[in-house]
Amino acid sequence: MPAFDLALSQLECHRPDIEEPADFDAFWQDTLEAAGEADPVVSVRPVETGLRLTRTWDVTFRGFAGDPVRAWFSRPAGVGEPLPAVVEFAGYGRGRGLPHERLTWVNAGYAHLLMDNRGQGDQYGCGGDTPDPHAVAPGGPGPAVRGLLAAEDYHYRRLITDAVRAVAAVRELPGVDPGRIAAVGNSQGGGVALAVAGLVPGLAALLTTAPLLCGIRRALDLTDAGPYGEIAAYLSVHRGAEEAAFRTLSYVEGVSFARRAQAPAHFGVGLRDTVCPPSGAYAAFNRYAELTGTDPRREIHAYSFNGHEGGDAVQVRRQLSWLRGVLD
Repeated sequence: MPAFDLALSQLECHRPDIEEPADFDAFWQDTLEAAGEADPVVSVRPVETGLRLTRTWDVTFRGFAGDPVRAWFSRPAGVGEPLPAVVEFAGYGRGRGLPHERLTWVNAGYAHLLMDNRGQGDQYGCGGDTPDPHAVAPGGPGPAVRGLLAAEDYHYRRLITDAVRAVAAVRELPGVDPGRIAAVGNSQGGGVALAVAGLVPGLAALLTTAPLLCGIRRALDLTDAGPYGEIAAYLSVHRGAEEAAFRTLSYVEGVSFARRAQAPAHFGVGLRDTVCPPSGAYAAFNRYAELTGTDPRREIHAYSFNGHEGGDAVQVRRQLSWLRGVLD
């Protein structure tokens, strides 16, 4: 697929106006206060993985509505001092999989929490272990359209709340420095990590690549691929539901979260990405922290001939180098 979005020179100054609901902050404050009434950690059980250089625990924490959410927590074996932690959020349709699948961050010397995606895990990888007991509101079968007609019912309200609670949980786990927590993700995980950056005080770093849920209205005009295509397909059947759907989506718009973020941030984007069009990532990057009165360290890397995979291992190498300079 050739480049189909704005030219790079236009992306670098792309700062679109976003239709942000007047009660955006109150909506998320009320949601998170309700979720935070109980201690986050439910259980921490050691698991045998066959890996001699990594220790792993099966963690259960309380997410949205107190629902149990599963995660893998790993640390380098034989390291006793408190470590900075990377909280990672998985892509669309994935679950947490198996604990040996994602070893980059723990091999780099960080504690690592990989959160399961509630109600997902059946499209890629090795599955998930967290059901979504609230997925009963009107909407299609895919996560992107579950509860789409009301913000209170929407899947991403629950998933983002889980992600905020994951940070609260990791801060209570043994061997973690609670002041040095990074939120990390690609695609859906990148969009969720960006939401965490806008909602969690004192986050130390954000790393997001090809983030979903950024510049949503424009993305729906540009692509029928991936989760945006599911939303378009739903609206093609439910004619007249557009106003309600767009209002719901405005509460999970990544640019709105970006405006409220304060943590140092590292972005990556493929300019031929038809799943998460690059204008969304640039809109979030260009408006990052504009409401906070801060000017955090941030950078973005564009890959002209890459799609949704972005810079792939090259981007990860850049992330590792950048994060070392921020957390160490």
